[in-house]
Amino acid sequence: QVQLVESGGGLVQPGGSLRLSCAASGSIFRINVMGWYRQAPGKQRELVATITRSGTTNYADSVKDRVTISRDNAKNTVYLQMNNLKPEDTAVYYCYAKSYYGDDYWGQGTQVTVSS
Repeated sequence: QVQLVESGGGLVQPGGSLRLSCAASGSIFRINVMGWYRQAPGKQRELVATITRSGTTNYADSVKDRVTISRDNAKNTVYLQMNNLKPEDTAVYYCYAKSYYGDDYWGQGTQVTVSS
């Protein structure tokens, strides 16, 4: 099993920045992909960004000019740097991991609210 614990969410003004972190524990040798999804009220969960163990990244078109995903394999941690945040970025952000065997793992989520 893999456990994912997010941190770094909060309230930020429009145009501000936040950095989310997600630490993985447990059977971390199983993990290939790590990343972030988000779910706004009344909407489906959607991809934000993912990164493979080797560093290949994938971004949603809606955020790719404003966010950067990175990963520290030695610390089993993935980061999401978000800049120029907009009210529409308000959502619960979930850490995600996918194993080499196709298993999906989710964190408990961290709230990001962009409001003045």
